[in-house]
Amino acid sequence: MTATKPSPATEDRRQRKARRTRDALATAACDLILERGSAATTVEAIAERADVTRRTFSRHFAGKADAALDFVRRDGDRINALLRSRPAEEPPLLAYRRAVRAWLADREDPAWHVRPRMRRLLALADTEPELFAAYQRIRVDAQEESIRIVAGRLGSDDARDVRPAAVVDAAAGVLIAALRLWARGGEGNSGAADLAALVERAYDALTSEAAAATPDSTTTEE
Repeated sequence: MTATKPSPATEDRRQRKARRTRDALATAACDLILERGSAATTVEAIAERADVTRRTFSRHFAGKADAALDFVRRDGDRINALLRSRPAEEPPLLAYRRAVRAWLADREDPAWHVRPRMRRLLALADTEPELFAAYQRIRVDAQEESIRIVAGRLGSDDARDVRPAAVVDAAAGVLIAALRLWARGGEGNSGAADLAALVERAYDALTSEAAAATPDSTTTEE
């Protein structure tokens, strides 16, 4: 007897249900960690808050910190998708900057980073070891994908060509620095607009410093 292949509509329903479950778990993890702190929050409590089983939690996340910071992973995926769509003739650093700009300017689907409470969670990730470790893992995963995208744009091998990693590490480092400064600034401002402006200033600082550091072709370095 031949098994019946699920229809596209059935697959779509399953995907939507899985996404709703994942979002509920991420929201519960974020809520509980902000209420109690990471050390006092258990996976069982997160699963109970989301009204799912402990086993369901494990199908979606490796741990509570990964669940709470799922928004970081999703925003990283969005930046990379926007980076892929940038015109091929754009220099990689400019393409990354414009991808970040488009991510922050999206009003229909605002960046998760600027939604309520996420700013507090980012600030907490600087002080809570488990959150900090998860944040670094997620960041590295996103940057590795960015490196592959930039290597493809350059038509190079990222295992042999230093340019993709150099560009991404610089561009992503600027974004991370701006996010950290913004997260420490408290809740009393306009969120997305402030972050977008801060990110632009940070990229301006990078490009001006790079220009200032370029050796003068008429002089010889000692």
